[in-house]
Amino acid sequence: MSVRRLAAEQPDSFTFSKETMDEARWWIAKYPPERKQSAVIPIMWVVQKQEGWVSEPAIQEIAKLLEMPPIRVLEVATFYTMFQLHPVGKHHLQVCGTTPCILRGSEELKAVCKRRIGPAHTVTADGLFSWEEMECMGACVNAPIVAIHDYYYEDLSPHAFEAIMDKL
Repeated sequence: MSVRRLAAEQPDSFTFSKETMDEARWWIAKYPPERKQSAVIPIMWVVQKQEGWVSEPAIQEIAKLLEMPPIRVLEVATFYTMFQLHPVGKHHLQVCGTTPCILRGSEELKAVCKRRIGPAHTVTADGLFSWEEMECMGACVNAPIVAIHDYYYEDLSPHAFEAIMDKL
């Protein structure tokens, strides 16, 4: 497993949108008051939906909201690969790179990403696309798999993948 660190460049601040704060409060209410820290993962998820990634200022604000040490929120953010710790494109593509997907063509899908977007973990100049290789997405029977937003695209050929990218 690779080391996951926060982006070197961080925004000056983070503010919850009204919608994100309403959803955060909804998640907090699901737990007993003395266990509200249990809402850290779903709150981090809605923050990522708001911003596209989880910044250090966002981690600080989540920690304040949940009354927990910021290092505990950082531990969660760096452990789970579902959290983006660097800015990503409007459409962030996650290409499965484990053996079943490789055997069924994910290397060709990664080649499409490299040609159209650039190296992994970079954002296109227009801010529309970024991509990364992921570990198993749990849909090996339908390999190769690419996750875009909250949807899994399965049984992809390079041609079908490019058509999806064109629509985005």
